[in-house]
Amino acid sequence: MDLSDELKEQAEKAHDPFDRKVGATMAIVAAVLALVAVYGHISITEELLAQQRASDQWAFYQAKSLRRYQSEVARDILGAMGSAASVQLGEKYLGSAERYQKEGDEIQVQAREFEKESHTSGQRALRLHLGEVLLEIALVLASLAILTKRGGFWAAAVASSSIGAVIASTVLSIHG
Repeated sequence: MDLSDELKEQAEKAHDPFDRKVGATMAIVAAVLALVAVYGHISITEELLAQQRASDQWAFYQAKSLRRYQSEVARDILGAMGSAASVQLGEKYLGSAERYQKEGDEIQVQAREFEKESHTSGQRALRLHLGEVLLEIALVLASLAILTKRGGFWAAAVASSSIGAVIASTVLSIHG
C-alpha cells in the first residue's frame, strides 16, 4: 500500500459516522468530566476547611474550659481562707467561671456546626468522585469503541457516562 492509498483510507475512516458519533460522545463526556472534577476538588477543599474550623473551635473550647476550671479552683481556695475579702474575691472568680461556661457552650455549638458542614462537604465530594470515576470509565469504553468498531463499547460508554453524570448531579440534593 503506497502513501496515497494510506491517505485515502485514513480520510474514509475520518468520515466514518460511527467514529464521529463516538468522538462527539467523548468530547461531551470529557467536558462533563472536567466540571465534575473541579467541583469535586472544591468540595474536598470545603470539607478540609470546615474540619479545620471545627478543630480550631474545639481548641478554643478547651482553653475556655481550662480557664473555667482555674477560676473554680481559685474560688475554692479563696473560699477556704475564710476572710471577707477572700470570699468577695472568690465571688469574682465564680462570675468568671460562669462566663467561661457560657462562652464554652456557644463555642461547642459552633464547632458542631463546622463538623456538620465538613461532613456534608465530604458527602458531596464522595458523590462527585464516584461520578468522576464513571465518566473516566466512559472515556475508556468510548476509546475501545473507536478502536474495535463495536457498538457495545459505545453503548457501555453512554451508560457509564449517564450514570456518572446522574450521581454527580445528586450533590444538589445534599444540603449544607
